[in-house]
Amino acid sequence: QVQLVESGGGLVQAGGSLRLSCAATGSISSINRMGWYRQAPGKQRDWVASIGGRGSTNYADSVKGRFAISRDNAKNTVYLQMNSLKPEDTAVYYCNTVPYYLPWGQGTQVTVSS
Repeated sequence: QVQLVESGGGLVQAGGSLRLSCAATGSISSINRMGWYRQAPGKQRDWVASIGGRGSTNYADSVKGRFAISRDNAKNTVYLQMNSLKPEDTAVYYCNTVPYYLPWGQGTQVTVSS
């Protein structure tokens, strides 16, 4: 089974940028749709963005125009470029299939200060 490890989070000022990475232990080329989710303190885990095997993308309204998801099947990695970050983007970010069916990893913490 494919396992996923998230990285790239950190502390950033509002308006700043981060790029998250999701490294898979195995090939993701056969997985039709991968995505990012996030869970803010006291909130449910929400879907953020998804990308199909051939590159089609979808975004939650809250991040549309600011975030960009991409995948590199040769590197078995999914990315999330986050620009114009806002304090409300503060959350633990996770990757998984969309819909999800793999075990959740530890995620990577993104903290946006005002």
